[in-house]
Amino acid sequence: MAYTQASNKAVQKYSAKAYDQVKINVYKGQREQIKAFAESRGLSLNAYINKLIADDMGEALTVPNKQQGD
Repeated sequence: MAYTQASNKAVQKYSAKAYDQVKINVYKGQREQIKAFAESRGLSLNAYINKLIADDMGEALTVPNKQQGD
């Protein structure tokens, strides 16, 4: 699928509807260290952070049901 402004707009609209964003601060240089560590485990930086949260919170972390059409 080719990149178009329309497809980018659609992705941004879906992301705004489906996801919350959380910004974290780390010391300069740590982002690349964390990213490399995550990649060494076969995960993206985002997936690694989400896994850490899910592992720590366990069943206390709920996952919303996907709505029809998502």
